[in-house]
Amino acid sequence: MKKKNPLFECQHCGFQSPKWLGKCSQCGAWESFIELSASQISTLKSLSPSSPKSTPIPITQIEQERVDKFSSCEEELDIVLGGGIVPGGLYLVGGSPGVGKSTLLLKMAGNLARSGRPILYVSGEESLGQIRARAERLGVMSDALYLLNEIALENILEALETRSFELMVIDSIQTLYSQKVSSAPGSVSQVREVTFELMRLAKERGVSVFIIGHITKEGSIAGPRVLEHMVDSVLYFEGDPSRELRMLRGFKNRFGTTSEVGIFEMTQGGLVSAKDASRLFFKKRAPQAGSAVTVVMEGSRALVLEVQALVGESSFGAPKRVATGFDGNRLNMLLALLERKLEIPLNRYDVFVNIAGGIKIMETSADLAVIAAVVSSFRNRPLSHTTVFIGEVSLTGDVREGNRIDLRLKEAISQGFERALVPQKPQQPLGIKCFEVNEVTKVIDWM
Repeated sequence: MKKKNPLFECQHCGFQSPKWLGKCSQCGAWESFIELSASQISTLKSLSPSSPKSTPIPITQIEQERVDKFSSCEEELDIVLGGGIVPGGLYLVGGSPGVGKSTLLLKMAGNLARSGRPILYVSGEESLGQIRARAERLGVMSDALYLLNEIALENILEALETRSFELMVIDSIQTLYSQKVSSAPGSVSQVREVTFELMRLAKERGVSVFIIGHITKEGSIAGPRVLEHMVDSVLYFEGDPSRELRMLRGFKNRFGTTSEVGIFEMTQGGLVSAKDASRLFFKKRAPQAGSAVTVVMEGSRALVLEVQALVGESSFGAPKRVATGFDGNRLNMLLALLERKLEIPLNRYDVFVNIAGGIKIMETSADLAVIAAVVSSFRNRPLSHTTVFIGEVSLTGDVREGNRIDLRLKEAISQGFERALVPQKPQQPLGIKCFEVNEVTKVIDWM
């Protein structure tokens, strides 16, 4: 009698082990291993691709490929994708429930269909009537937009044989299953097999495929990590469903940069590209203590942001340090610098810092504005509402210049600001008064 060789697979990352493990050594998940049946093991072995033999070729003999892109009909999405959609590209879009993933891709699909491109929208979560009602609300009804309510991969591939499509949207990858794998939809084996077939389809036929993926409570896309490695681009849709602002960030892009950010507004007519992004984060009002304005770079875009600070005397225990939209560790560093260099007794005060508009920034050029807002709140002295603060503050108290200072100042001018505190004046005058502050102590003297 042949001895059985069991095989266990982690349902979080797909790591396989000949014995059961309480904690996955690959991803660290607990109680995630399940035993694969004999049929599942034989199916996985049959899925192993037999790649033909290849020989090394000198890189100088390789012909350079030309990547042609077409517009997605969404300006902000084109920015994040690096100029547009690549035929045959495989794109993964993740985000929390209700953030607008399906709305964005349905609007993109409808606009492309109205431009004359045949588009297939596959949904395994919503009925065709629900999708039609959303398309009517978005105003993207078109005869070239085809809907398919299906979760079996083989039936989807069969539907693609009936007509030639230029782009396909899958909503979502966790609902699809392949008959080749005997496991439930959404499992590691199913997601891996379905994604591989979609990748093969995209490359062989030149069909651009957008895949919607659910995210876990930790904020990562559900399924094996190999999913993100197989696709060409990984996009994350961020935003609070209770607010109008949505941000699309690229974390992987084989066809362009990953530093760009797309900004959208959720309106009654669906998601629309934010033409004037700065107005979403900053609104002019009377000067108030604890408020300072800075200009940050999100990709190639300059945004005017308001930094708010509140300093209050601590009633008991250790003082609180709370930052919303700003790095908490960096806030602690800046507060320690103020205590050491300026002898401000913040160790007896609670400090709260907030970036208005719900945006999260990691850029160091906002350090100067954070310090200005904290000192303004501590002294209860409003700052000038026509001044912006731009500069990175080091542990030694030096103020250093950030990148693209000219572009930042031009954005400040367009928003009506008249003065700027910067580490170094620009070489050419831009129509705004610049005051040089190369040490944090000079900022306090100016205030």
